[in-house]
Amino acid sequence: MSVATAKVQVKDMVVVMKELATEAQADAVVTQLVEMGFDVHRAMGGNRIVIGAVGGGQGDPALIELWDGVHEVLRISEPYKLASRSFQRENTVITIGDVRIGGDEVIVMAGPCSAETVEQVETTAAAVKRAGAKVFRGGAFKPRSSPYSFQGLGVAGLQMLREAADRHDLKLITEVMEVAQIPVVERYAHILQVGARNMQNYSLLRELGKVRTPVLLKRGLSATIEEWLMSAEYILAGGNMNVMLCERGIRTFESYTRNTLDISAIPVVQQLSHLPVISDPSHGTGRRDKVVAMARASVAAGADGLLVEVHCDPDHAVSDGAQSLFPQQFDQLMGELRIIAPAIGRGICVEPASRRGWGH
Repeated sequence: MSVATAKVQVKDMVVVMKELATEAQADAVVTQLVEMGFDVHRAMGGNRIVIGAVGGGQGDPALIELWDGVHEVLRISEPYKLASRSFQRENTVITIGDVRIGGDEVIVMAGPCSAETVEQVETTAAAVKRAGAKVFRGGAFKPRSSPYSFQGLGVAGLQMLREAADRHDLKLITEVMEVAQIPVVERYAHILQVGARNMQNYSLLRELGKVRTPVLLKRGLSATIEEWLMSAEYILAGGNMNVMLCERGIRTFESYTRNTLDISAIPVVQQLSHLPVISDPSHGTGRRDKVVAMARASVAAGADGLLVEVHCDPDHAVSDGAQSLFPQQFDQLMGELRIIAPAIGRGICVEPASRRGWGH
């Protein structure tokens, strides 16, 4: 191979089809790229088919642009390929029933840190629904720093959470901690949460790439934004394109709050990636009196959603009570978000029970 030829060989690229390209032409491009050794992923870019070619192959963009139906070929320079704006320019919108994460509406996910009792789960679900949440959050398997702390109720907790979510027309997000838990958690949850400690658990991420249930990936305690996006790439590369990122605070030298919520990461990630970005002000601060302020700031910074801990009796919660809002505090927060969201061109549910429309 000559030096001149070697210079045009590209390992990672995006093939953008013409606006009127047919499915047959797109299929032919996919087949040829696979034969060249690429891992191929399809997406839509507006009204065009976009084909990501990554992995072990090599190709000449100038020659590929001559194939039938091809509009242009773009090189992907970022180490994260499928998560990048180079692969997909439009924002990813994850649809779960009538909930659209990454669209015009700020989606609020709220509920207790852990499922404790049927009454606690039911009361909290009813409260967050009344206030306007669309997704019920709660843990059944809990990764705790101490082996002597409450570890969750397991499958019994999953059943409590899903039954309460169904009664109040909420979607359920809960954490999956290891590969063996995926099948059982997937039976109950609409969204699988990967906690900060598992952000670089690549065995778990690979397996989550094989399912089609949406995944919320939390940022690691000391992870850079690039490392966070590279972890998302593991899930995307497996074929699960329903991934959202969650900024939940990073570890810094500051000790007044539990973590330092990196709100600046929200616009940075949105510039680099098409994936929805969620903010978790509860873990980001670890203090109930700071959660509301950081939630407001996150929405103002452009977050696509919030993950907020709410408990019907946080002073007696078995885990994370100090960062869990009282229902009345959460209700007040939702009222304030209905003022902030329209100011930046977003909507937020007013009162789904009364079906009064949107706050903008």
